[in-house]
Amino acid sequence: MLPALWVSKTGLSAQDMNLTTISNNLANVSTTGFKRDRAEFQDLLYQIRKQPGAQSTQDSELPTGLQLGTGVRIAGTQKIFTQGSLQTTEQPLDIAINGRGFFQILMPDGTVSYTRDGSFHLNSDGQVVTDQGYPLEPAIVLPPEVQTFMVGEDGTASITTFGNPTPQVIGNIQTADFINPAGLQAIGGNLFLETASSGAPQVGTPGLTGLGQVLQNTLENSNVSVVEELVNMITTQRAYEMNSKVISTADQMLSFVTQNL
Repeated sequence: MLPALWVSKTGLSAQDMNLTTISNNLANVSTTGFKRDRAEFQDLLYQIRKQPGAQSTQDSELPTGLQLGTGVRIAGTQKIFTQGSLQTTEQPLDIAINGRGFFQILMPDGTVSYTRDGSFHLNSDGQVVTDQGYPLEPAIVLPPEVQTFMVGEDGTASITTFGNPTPQVIGNIQTADFINPAGLQAIGGNLFLETASSGAPQVGTPGLTGLGQVLQNTLENSNVSVVEELVNMITTQRAYEMNSKVISTADQMLSFVTQNL
């Protein structure tokens, strides 16, 4: 009965963490470029009372043995990098990646972070930056006399000016991909950092070598499915209730023993 209490306690803790993951997904249902998380469970160490395959007699062996589990834990959270739906906007600085890849963002400390959020802005110098003011890498700078700003599917950035209607190329947007995007470290602000698990970034031209094309006047929505998350929340709640019921039952059994023996 006492082991059952501790096993159920691990179940409560795991389901509580799972609910936190689900709530974070639902909280970011409207976050541009957000990728949902999935909690992954793992059973804990087993107490081997009888080893499977051990000799029960000289000529026979145990077919199954006796193994008692000690509970469950959250082994990790998996970022699901499926494509979110694309939303057309009227803003020329809204850019989405249709396929694999990340925009490169230069951080204040000189390192490069990565994002799927393409809702860019201009700073006082005419440089294309994120909503936190971090510049796009490679840098794209628009002159003061710019009239229109255009981005091709291959990332070529060009402008026209009031004095010159002929398009002028001012830079190229390059995207980066990883062999294991789920290994990236999420740091908030829709940004990710490279880790040893993600592998080194493979930078290239959008639309080539497996990288997705970039689409101007478009944003990528969150890939969170509200219906799926609500179903997950219901199953998590029921699992939590069942673990609570086991604790209540074990407590009643202990109470019976102490009062009647």
